[in-house]
Amino acid sequence: MAKGREVNRIELAEIFGVARTTVDAWVRRGCPGSPSRGRGRERHFNTRDVSEWLRDQARADAESDEPLDEYALKLRKLAAETTQAELELAVSLRQVAPIDEFERARALENATIRANVMNVPSRVISLLIGETNEARFKEVLAAELVQALESAAEADIELDDEAGDGGHD
Repeated sequence: MAKGREVNRIELAEIFGVARTTVDAWVRRGCPGSPSRGRGRERHFNTRDVSEWLRDQARADAESDEPLDEYALKLRKLAAETTQAELELAVSLRQVAPIDEFERARALENATIRANVMNVPSRVISLLIGETNEARFKEVLAAELVQALESAAEADIELDDEAGDGGHD
């Protein structure tokens, strides 16, 4: 996940689309940032830290029984927009996948495992016909099952692009 950018108060206000006085109000409410070192020395903020702080503030406000004021609603909206933007970025970077794509991949993996395991009897029958040694029987069967599972693990599962895009091009 991204680390955020170090910005000053003016840049932070521009990035989050708020007035500088709003940033000042955030600082009074505990917004994370470097401490001010006196006149002429600017406070710096990490955009990711601020985004997370705003999200936490919105979450706390949402869980509160108190009615939300306009400022709190704006914070909540901003946090939701930030979360949506982060999700879209993660999708574009292929760090996350849609649930239906994941489920399709899991189903294909399970089908591959099942097919490989179901083929074990036909592969071992000639090796085990007439075998009376239980230890040898178990050894051959275990080796074949391990081979079936390893083969399934190495299988390259490819999703059908048309079915996999869900119309999100």
